[in-house]
Amino acid sequence: MSQSPDFNAIVQQVLSRLEDASKGSVALAGCRDVENYADASAKAQEIWHRDFGLDTRCQIIEEIRADLRPHIESLAKLAVEETGMGNLRDKIIKKTLTIEKTPGPESIKPHAITGDRGLVLEEHAPYGVIASIIPCTNPVATVIHNSICMISGGNSVIFAPHPKAVNVSLRTAEIIAQTLRACGAPDGLVSALPEPSMDNLGKLMKHPKVRLISATGGPGVVNAALTSGKPAVGAGPGNPPVVVDETANLEIAGKGVVDGAAFDNNLLCVCEKELIVVNCVADELKKRMFDHGAYELKDRKEIELLERTILNGDHTANKNFVGKDATYILEKIGLKVPASVRLVIVETTEDHPFAQEELLMPVLPLIRVPDFDAALAMAKRLEHNFQHSAVIYSTNIDHMSKMAREIETTMFVKNAPAYCSLGAESDCPVTLTIATATGQGATSPQSFCRLRRCVLSGAFRII
Repeated sequence: MSQSPDFNAIVQQVLSRLEDASKGSVALAGCRDVENYADASAKAQEIWHRDFGLDTRCQIIEEIRADLRPHIESLAKLAVEETGMGNLRDKIIKKTLTIEKTPGPESIKPHAITGDRGLVLEEHAPYGVIASIIPCTNPVATVIHNSICMISGGNSVIFAPHPKAVNVSLRTAEIIAQTLRACGAPDGLVSALPEPSMDNLGKLMKHPKVRLISATGGPGVVNAALTSGKPAVGAGPGNPPVVVDETANLEIAGKGVVDGAAFDNNLLCVCEKELIVVNCVADELKKRMFDHGAYELKDRKEIELLERTILNGDHTANKNFVGKDATYILEKIGLKVPASVRLVIVETTEDHPFAQEELLMPVLPLIRVPDFDAALAMAKRLEHNFQHSAVIYSTNIDHMSKMAREIETTMFVKNAPAYCSLGAESDCPVTLTIATATGQGATSPQSFCRLRRCVLSGAFRII
């Protein structure tokens, strides 16, 4: 298997070629109904599982990675243009990471146990046809990640794109399907519904040939998957708190909080959503954050105007501002700030909607607390028991250990931006589907397989 090129080198190549990127086609050939999609996907999956072993799958996945690399810029541009969310540079980084570091078939390992009574063999087997619901916040990265993971496990996948991201989702699936076709894989192994609607989504989830549903999105989408009667992988909402205690390295914390909360304009579900700071270091932390692109709103009238602008009447996030630049949001309340501003911070109380709701925009509430124990207690309340993600900046081992135990999140990061839990600037594999609602956690090919056990009694021992 060929080695993946250096990640930083790829990002630099992508950024240097940005002005030459082209969109390419965004339409899949032909238009079929859900029944035809399911039939084609089931036939393709049977052939793929039967005739394409792990070694062959490894080679084909490497071809998919190679064929996706030249499209990183164009897919990033199309995602920004179609959804109106996020920023180009971070989307390029996110797509590069997903291509390079999503685990493939090599991660699927059998497990064997031998004893006096014989041999037990456990292996990961495919479910079959998977229906994968794609969000508008991270459409390209989710299609790439899920395609690699799902077909690595021997499955086929039918994507149901979000209406706000249908073209870029289709285009991404089309590139992958073209590579599979060129490698001799059966047509229909990776496909996407070209006409997203609740009716088509319902038909897809209920279709008898669909054996597993993977849902990434808001509570409504995840709940639909969980109540479908099918096995489900549910990537639900989060409201990740970041705690900064009195022992933290404030330069590292200031840069890390801004980098994390501002990444792709806070669209990632793991991104820092509220900042809880021990009071004695709060002012100094803010100064460090200002050095890295944060801007604080202090005027009461400006804060109230921001509240009316980015919140609906029920205090939920106004979708018109989800994923928008910090400068854009501030302009809408009459403030012109330097282009270097990436994050808006506002001091609030715990009960403020900015802290209680997942905004998915670069607006970060800062809440002062007297000590670490108060910070941890507040973090647990604001995380709402989603068990999703949390961050701490501290040099106190006892504090880090206590929060890790008590916060009980799937992702927990110490002294770094939350996106490190997804594989950015860290050594862990990439995941874009974090199954908190159904317990699989950071998904990989094994997450989309079922464990099968074979027992051979009293034989096949050499000792």
